[in-house]
Amino acid sequence: MDYKKAGVDIEAGYKSVELMKAHIKKTMRSEVLGEIGGFAGAFDLSKIKNMEEPILLSGTDGCGTKVKLAFLMDKHDTIGIDAVAMCVNDIACSGGEPLFFLDYIACGKNYPEKIATIVSGVAEGCHQSGAALIGGETAEHPGLMPEDEYDLAGFAVGVVDKKDLITGNDIKPGDALIGIASSGVHSNGFSLVRKVFEMTKESLDTYYDELGKTLGETLITPTRIYVKALKNIKDAGVRVKGCSHITGGGFYENIPRMLPDGITAIVDKNSYEVPAIFKLLAKKGDIDEQMMYNTYNMGLGMVLAIDPADVDKTIAAIEAAGDKAYIVGTTKEGEKGVELC
Repeated sequence: MDYKKAGVDIEAGYKSVELMKAHIKKTMRSEVLGEIGGFAGAFDLSKIKNMEEPILLSGTDGCGTKVKLAFLMDKHDTIGIDAVAMCVNDIACSGGEPLFFLDYIACGKNYPEKIATIVSGVAEGCHQSGAALIGGETAEHPGLMPEDEYDLAGFAVGVVDKKDLITGNDIKPGDALIGIASSGVHSNGFSLVRKVFEMTKESLDTYYDELGKTLGETLITPTRIYVKALKNIKDAGVRVKGCSHITGGGFYENIPRMLPDGITAIVDKNSYEVPAIFKLLAKKGDIDEQMMYNTYNMGLGMVLAIDPADVDKTIAAIEAAGDKAYIVGTTKEGEKGVELC
C-alpha cells in the first residue's frame, strides 16, 4: 500500500505545479520575492512607506455553485477569474489596490492539465486586477469529493492610504449614485439558476435569441473586475464617498452596507437596461421582482456614491477603463436602506 493507492497522487501534484508556472509568471510584480514552490509567498512592502497611513485590506471568497456549471460544460479556464474578482472587487470597493492573491483548489482527483487550466483563469484574474499570484494550494480529497469535481476559493491582500479609504461616512442627501455594468450573473445566485434551468448539456447548449448566445455561454461569463475603473476614478481626482459591490443579496442587502445612518438610496430601475439573462430568469422561474433584486446584481456590479459635481468625470473615468456606467439614482434623508422606483 502507498499514498497513490490510497487516492493521493503526489507526482500529479508536482506536475500541476510545473504546468501552472507559466500562467503564474505573467502575474508577477516587482515586489514578489522568491520563486513559486516555496512554503510561503513573500511580498516586499517597502513601497507602502510612501503612504501617510497605510492600511492593509483583505478579502476571501469562492465561486459558489457556479463551479457546477464549469463541470457540466467541461470549461475550466474562466472560473478562476470569478474567484479573483470576488476578492479584489471587495478590496477596490474600500478604495484599495490589490497586491497579491492566493488560491485554494480542493479536488477529488488531481488531473494536472485540468488544475493548470483552472489556475490559468486565476492568473488572468490577477493580471486584470494587477495582483500577483504568489502562492496557493491544491488539495486532493479522495473519498470526500467525486473524482471529477473541485472547489475553488481564494484570498487577496491589498493596501490603501487611510485618507483614501472609502467608508461611506460622508455620504449626504443629494449625492449621485453611479452604477457600473456587470457582465451578467457573476458568481451569486447560481443555486436558484440551477433550479430554474435544467443543468444538462442540451439545456446549456440551447441558443436564445434574446441572449445572442447559448445559455451556457451566458452563464459561464466571468465576473467583471472593477479594479481599473476605481483606480481611474481616483486618478481623475474624484473622491468616491461610498461603494457597494453587488454580490449575494443583490441591491437590498449590499447598497445599504455603504450608507451611513439617516441616508436612503433611491435607485431608478429604468435608468439602465437590465440584461436579458435576468429577464429570462425571472420569466422562466416565475421569480418576482423583489426577489430578483434581492438575489442578483440585475446588471450593476458596483454602485458608487459621489458628489453630483463629479458625475461627468466619474463616468468618463469608468468608460476609459472599458466599463459602462449609468447615473442610477440619488440619496436622501431617511431610514438607512434602499428604495427602488
